Amino acid sequence: MKLGTLVKPLLVIGLIAAGPAFAAPSPQQVLAASPVDDIVAQYPAMMSQGIRDGLKRGGQVPPMVAETLGHVVSSSFRAADIEQQIVKDLDANLTDEQLEAVRDWYETPVARKISAAEIAASNPTTWKEIQARAPALNKKYQGTDRARMFDRFDRAARATESAVDTTIAVQLGLATAMAAFSNDSMQYDQLKQQIEGQRSTIRGVVGQQVYDSYLYTYEKIGSQEMGLYMDFLESGPGSAFSRVVTNSIQKAITDPIESIGNQMARFLVPEPTSGQ
Repeated sequence: MKLGTLVKPLLVIGLIAAGPAFAAPSPQQVLAASPVDDIVAQYPAMMSQGIRDGLKRGGQVPPMVAETLGHVVSSSFRAADIEQQIVKDLDANLTDEQLEAVRDWYETPVARKISAAEIAASNPTTWKEIQARAPALNKKYQGTDRARMFDRFDRAARATESAVDTTIAVQLGLATAMAAFSNDSMQYDQLKQQIEGQRSTIRGVVGQQVYDSYLYTYEKIGSQEMGLYMDFLESGPGSAFSRVVTNSIQKAITDPIESIGNQMARFLVPEPTSGQ
C-alpha cells in the first residue's frame, strides 16, 4: 500500500498465536496503513486557507495580497516534514507490539471505511459543505446516541484539542504579520501570550465546528462500526497512537509559525532600500 492510501481501523486483540515470528511493522508502514498521511497532506492547504480567510475578513490588505500570503504559508509548511516528525515520534514512543496492533486495526474493513470518510472530510474544499449541512445534521442527531457519543470520541481522538492548537497557530502567524503591517511594537512572545489567553473562547467556537464535522464525517458509519472505532481509540495502542500523532502535528506546525509570520511581515512591509 502506498504511503497515502489510508484507512481508520478496528482493534485486533489477542491476535498473536503460536507460529513463526514476523518483524514488527515500521512507523512508516503504520502511517501508510492509517489515514494520517493523507490527512497531513491537506495541512499546508488548510493553514494557507486559514491565513487567506483571516486577511480577507480583516480587510487590511487587498484580496490579491491575501492570496499571495496564502501561497507563502502553503510553501512554508511541507507535508513531508510533518510526516517525518510523526514517524520519529512514533518510533520513540510506541512499542513494536503497539505499532503492530495499530497497523492491524487500520487494515480491517471497518477501519478502511472510516478512514476513507475521514480523508474525504479533511479536504479543505469540503468545509463549505460541512457548514451548509450543519444545521440539518445537528437537528437530525439531536438527543441520539450518535450525539451522545461525541464527548467520548472527542476525548479519545483529541479532536477539539488538536483543532484549537491549529487555530491558535494560524492566528499567531496572522497576528505576527498584521503587527508589522500596522507598525505595532508587540513582540512575538506577547502576541502568543495574548492569543493563548483567548484559548477558552476559541475552544467554544472550534468545539462546535468539530462537532459539525464529526456528524458529517461519520454520517454513513454505523453504530456498531463507531463502537469498534471507539474501542480502538480508547485501547492502549490506539490511545498512544492518537496522542503521539496529535502532539507531533502540533509541534510540526507550531514551531515554524514565528518564522512564517516574519516572512509575511517582510512581504507586507518591505525594508526600505538604501539610496545613494
